[in-house]
Amino acid sequence: MAQANSTISKKIVLDPITRIEGHLRIETELKDGKVADAWSTGSLFRGIEIILKGRNPEDAWLFTQRVCGVCTYVHGAASVRSVEDAVGLTVLPGNARIIRNLLMGAQFLHDHLIHFYHLHALDWVDIKSALAADPTKTSDLAVKISPDAPYIDFEAVRNRLETFVKSGQLGPFAAGYWGHPAYKLSSEENLLFVAHYFEALRQQARTARMHAIFGGKNPHVQSLRVGGVTCEEDINDTRIEEFRTILEETKDFIDNFYIPDVHVFAEKYPEWWTLGGSDNFLVYGEFQESDKRESLLFPQGVIFNGSDKVEPLDTLQIFEHVTHSWYEGTEALHPDTGETVPNYTGLNTSDRYSWLKAPRYLGLPMEVGPLARILVAYLTEQTGQNRVRQTVDSFLKKFRLEIGSLNSTLGRTAARALETQIIAEAMFEWIDALETGEGAYAPSNIPMFGEGMGLNEAPRGALGHWINIENAKIANYQMVVPSTWNFGPRCAENIPGPVEHALVNTPVADAGRPLEILRTIHSFDPCIACAVHVLDRKTARKYQVKVM
Repeated sequence: MAQANSTISKKIVLDPITRIEGHLRIETELKDGKVADAWSTGSLFRGIEIILKGRNPEDAWLFTQRVCGVCTYVHGAASVRSVEDAVGLTVLPGNARIIRNLLMGAQFLHDHLIHFYHLHALDWVDIKSALAADPTKTSDLAVKISPDAPYIDFEAVRNRLETFVKSGQLGPFAAGYWGHPAYKLSSEENLLFVAHYFEALRQQARTARMHAIFGGKNPHVQSLRVGGVTCEEDINDTRIEEFRTILEETKDFIDNFYIPDVHVFAEKYPEWWTLGGSDNFLVYGEFQESDKRESLLFPQGVIFNGSDKVEPLDTLQIFEHVTHSWYEGTEALHPDTGETVPNYTGLNTSDRYSWLKAPRYLGLPMEVGPLARILVAYLTEQTGQNRVRQTVDSFLKKFRLEIGSLNSTLGRTAARALETQIIAEAMFEWIDALETGEGAYAPSNIPMFGEGMGLNEAPRGALGHWINIENAKIANYQMVVPSTWNFGPRCAENIPGPVEHALVNTPVADAGRPLEILRTIHSFDPCIACAVHVLDRKTARKYQVKVM
């Protein structure tokens, strides 16, 4: 668990943030019991762009996919899209488009389940309190919350938890802020969530198998290719039914565990509908449902200053700032001409303090991710967005909320669950649309010179890859990833990044146990491995990171 230090200038330093992927440091300054300012530091350098120079563009996806072991498909998808853009390939065979949707959808379902139960839930669930629960009352509560959920032996779960405690080998439950006054669930509710934590461990293993069916394996699928996919022979009745079976199991878990559990949080923590919001949102769009690029389940768009109007996206307005990052230079560059030249100068929040760059759109920080996707889709006046509107409206009505209430820490958590439900429902339509015996690949030739852009929506938000090709080789490659958008530092205008902004005004009951700060940080689902990565290709040196 992160350590806190509030002895200097009323500051809290959480380093490292746990229950995330990668290395993240958050420093906050308190005033009158609330966060007055915050600084986000990504503490490792990513050098994948350097590794790619001089390589075959068709091989880029194999390298970029391995930037992260959590987002195991999304970088590969963005990479092949960037090369397809460079070669002018605009329409894929229907089966290829559908398989890619299914692979991306499987990534979302798997990722969001893990995030809620294993990375974020412990910010709201008191493990210690669960030991005092009455298993019979917990069973009654489980039936009330979700009548169709399968039976769970809650006495066995409590005994299992007691065994953990008595052994002293607490694993993921060690060093928590148990007993913190910000926890509000009853002992029975806490035991219910502990049981669901274990259930989710089993379900995520099953859900991950969907990638293996059409992707070869998980993590890091093997069936992508510039021009489509290589799994044509796997598009058969046996494989399709296997995929459908696991999808049905996952959808049942979403409906009977995930959604009802989010409803509990929504009811028990109402103050978090007003904390942790953002000003601006950006979405590249994802899940193309026909040959028309604009036929997206989650459409492109940007929202400024909490408006209810969605503006069109102009990718030429994206620039990465490095004034407060450990890179040479001070000029903000578009990713198409971006540079990655590391220059570590020491951690100084008044100067440079992160390996993450600071992406800006029209000079503004933009939140990306589930909340941005839900808001843009909901507010976009398109017939194709009825599914999103109906799902969101049903949720808002249940808790007597307005759409603006989603712009919050708890709203971000709810948006992730709602889009998981939406995507799972759409995946049944996609799997039904596959045509056995049809092709799934369109051949193309790598040009001697060209440039391309590959955009998609990863579970954590807008992901972009930019490639420049010279002499049929990669001359330059840049990635702007979701956690760089969300967790980047201040820009040249000294404007805080989205997380730095969202943390302001967060109440902190105990500076030595800043649970409230973790709630907002985890609501963004940080994946810093994508944003920062280290490799010395000359010495093959193994780096050790010492947390101070």
